[in-house]
Order: sequence, then structure tokens, then C-alpha cells
Amino acid sequence: MAVHDDCKLRFLELKAKRTHRFIVFKIEEQQKQVIVEKLGEPNQGYEDFASSLPADECRYAVYDFEFMTEGNVPKSRIFFIAWSPDTSRVRSKMIYASSKDRFKRELDGIQVELQATDPTEMGLDVFKSRAN
Repeated sequence: MAVHDDCKLRFLELKAKRTHRFIVFKIEEQQKQVIVEKLGEPNQGYEDFASSLPADECRYAVYDFEFMTEGNVPKSRIFFIAWSPDTSRVRSKMIYASSKDRFKRELDGIQVELQATDPTEMGLDVFKSRAN
């Protein structure tokens, strides 16, 4: 599975310049490559991110999660989410599962990985508990 250069470019923008809050990636099966499907604006929050993932299709996503530490210090963690809802096609789940590690290696700077099959597995509480 090829990774479109735009994927790496947009990820670097998120990581270094904070120009995006999140990025949703899609595997284009005909072209056999991962492409950028959606970019989240820096002012968009978790709700915008969660609603941009389709309910019945697999996606990869990266989310820049900002939080306060117990010492009241602002921090952020870059999460990689492998979104694979139970209602998606079996073929799609297999393609996303088999390509995930290779794709993730292309994105240098991922700090936390989540696998989610329904929205509760990537709720805000999950982000908070995994961020520290």
C-alpha cells in the first residue's frame, strides 16, 4: 500500500506548525494508496473530529490532543487512531489492519495509538487516560 506524499506533508504541518487539529486518512482501494480525506482546523475540537469519522467505514486518523497536566501545565499528545467499526466491510477491515503498521511508520512523531471499533473506544475520557 503506497502512502501519498500529501499524507506525510499534512502530518508534518500538524506536528510542527499546529496548522491542523486532526487529519482523517482514507485508503483509496483502486489506486492502492493512503490519501488525506479531511483536515481539521486548529480551532476545531474533539466533537468535530469524532463526527468526521464515518459510522460504517474504516479510516486512519491523527488527532492533536491538548490537555492540562495535574500541575496545570498545557501539553499535547499526537494520537494515531485506527478506526474500524464493526459495521464496515470485512475486506475493508482486512486492508486497513494489514496496512496500519507500515502507514504508521511513515508518520514520525505518533505518541499514542488507539484502536477503535465504536465511538466509546475513542471517547474523550479514553484520550485523557492515555495522554499522561
